[in-house]
Amino acid sequence: MVNAATPCAAGAVPCWLAPYASGEKQGWAQAVMAYADYYCVDGSADDDPAVEERLIMRRPAMVGYASRTGTRRNLEALAHAGWRLLVSAKGEHRTEGMRYAIDNGAWTAYQRGEPFDEAAFLAVVDKLGERADWIVLPDIVQGGLASLEFSLRWMERLRGMPSQLLIAVQNGMQLEDVAPYLSPVVGIFIGGSTDWKESTAEAWGLLARRRNCHLHVGRVNSARRIRICAAAGADSFDGSGPSRFSNALPRLDRATRQPDLFAAADQSLEEAQAASFGMTL
Repeated sequence: MVNAATPCAAGAVPCWLAPYASGEKQGWAQAVMAYADYYCVDGSADDDPAVEERLIMRRPAMVGYASRTGTRRNLEALAHAGWRLLVSAKGEHRTEGMRYAIDNGAWTAYQRGEPFDEAAFLAVVDKLGERADWIVLPDIVQGGLASLEFSLRWMERLRGMPSQLLIAVQNGMQLEDVAPYLSPVVGIFIGGSTDWKESTAEAWGLLARRRNCHLHVGRVNSARRIRICAAAGADSFDGSGPSRFSNALPRLDRATRQPDLFAAADQSLEEAQAASFGMTL
């Protein structure tokens, strides 16, 4: 059995993952899937109409994540407001004592014209992955279905992860491309271009509800976009504004705490697909 003191080879997945993958150790994800399977809320009811969901999973209030910052004043304001940190593989691997999630760093590398930094991603997963709220699987920015295939290969490499894993969806992907891989422990991270993200958020939100999975929206830095997230039924979103400007937090936090009473929760997935993607399932 691998233990925490066992050294890992460079570029390898964390050694602490082995007991989870083998079933010797149970974490959050394993417990949630056992619960979801027992109550038939693991997404199987979406595939088979004969399966009756015995319990509706209630979604908690939407949570804001901010990019990690070294400014103590901003950190204290974020913590006081109940926000969490999004720790990037391409940044400093520190949580500042707050709850956190892990970004794979692909967007930062893309902006810098650099290749995906696999070593940095594995390093942050090794250090912080076991207790992260969720981890964004590596993706290819603007890569369409090639990005999905890349993410799925990484999902297999991280098999047994006790934290949630999120698949980054972006331009070129359709609901049916992603749906088979979603579950209460494998969710959706809406990336892509700003226009595409805003126009398809509602459809991804309806899919997330049908698969009982987490829905996160990336790069949200205005009250208007937060309202779009709320209308889509998102569980969380992230933005860099509150990390850089402390005076931006109160306005964005107020928007986060205002539920959307008119969200299209009863709209069918087929209707949302037609409206957002111009096609049906």
